[in-house]
Amino acid sequence: MVKAIVLAAGESRRMGTPKVFLSDGAGHLFITRILHTFHAAGVSDLTIVSGSLHERIVRAVAADAPRGAVIRFARNPDPTRGQLSSLLRGLDAADSPGVDAVLVTLVDVPFAARGTVEAVVDAFRRMHAPIVRPAHGERHGHPVLFAKPLFEELRRADPAYGAKSVLRAHAEEILNLDVDDRGAFMDLDTPDEYETAIRSGNFSRTP
Repeated sequence: MVKAIVLAAGESRRMGTPKVFLSDGAGHLFITRILHTFHAAGVSDLTIVSGSLHERIVRAVAADAPRGAVIRFARNPDPTRGQLSSLLRGLDAADSPGVDAVLVTLVDVPFAARGTVEAVVDAFRRMHAPIVRPAHGERHGHPVLFAKPLFEELRRADPAYGAKSVLRAHAEEILNLDVDDRGAFMDLDTPDEYETAIRSGNFSRTP
């Protein structure tokens, strides 16, 4: 079983408005587009890690949740402790008997394609690599899959380095899966980046 964790607890300071509620240009908010994409790709157990906007996120998801998905919420009371603190909140909510891996993505990366999610999960099931992530040349994208044996290592990671320390420790074992999907590498942090993505029209279709 592969579950997903969506990190959505950030303050979106550079964007100037919460990214979680931005429109994808196709009828969804960033957060719900990600849920629909993962659900369409066959990953239907989804944990959202929220922060100060928890209640608003719960209401937004309730209004546009993919039918048949299992959606959990994990609130990070202090996201300023770093992204790892949110990841561990999500991991505690998602981890259960029978889980083989978690797919981790950011609300900042809403346009990863359904095919990319499917390809990452399929590669894990075929190759059993401890970490699988989309790649194109020297670029690495989302979602990133962490296999169950790494869960405790993530929990023990230094908060100053977060999951990057686990990625570095297993650099030789990572399966970098070449994908032709601009959305998997598009981390939207500023209004200009957002406007450029929407104007391109490449992401106007629903997942």
